[in-house]
Amino acid sequence: MPRLVLFNKPYGVLPQFTDKSMAASPRPTLSDYIQIDRVYPAGRLDMDSEGLVLLTDDGRLQARISDPRFKMPKRYLVQVEGTVTDVALAALRSGVPLKDGITRPAEADRIADPDLWPRDPPVRFRKTVPDCWISLTIREGRNRQVRRMTAAVGFPTLRLVRWSIGDWSLDGLGQGQMRVIEV
Repeated sequence: MPRLVLFNKPYGVLPQFTDKSMAASPRPTLSDYIQIDRVYPAGRLDMDSEGLVLLTDDGRLQARISDPRFKMPKRYLVQVEGTVTDVALAALRSGVPLKDGITRPAEADRIADPDLWPRDPPVRFRKTVPDCWISLTIREGRNRQVRRMTAAVGFPTLRLVRWSIGDWSLDGLGQGQMRVIEV
């Protein structure tokens, strides 16, 4: 029976099991949190992003989750600099031109500040610049896509939390925690 691991990756954790950098002090990796043999990440999540990482021991499932051809929805909670406008949300919903082409239309909505764990280090706070949260659901997975999309519409990302992939979500998972399910 294939296993699927749902992991709430903390900020600053490298989304792989080993750190191949030449740095004198190795960075935290998935192996600091997950001691399950023969599971591999299905997709990536940048070191400076937080949230849901799926790992599996089944190659077909891994491909179905990570391959853009399957258009599996990925929902992000995004704290942006500034108060996002209706025009910016409309642009996200229709597709944003980036250097590597126009993105597919996204689902984008302003949301109330979510009840999340504190981030370490905390997001910088500036008295003169407001921030707000949006929910953004995409069905592709370009490199740093969400950050590039919000910047392209004039609202740089301050904090990025992947909340769900397909039907799997962080519901009930604290930072650094995991859940194993059979699929």
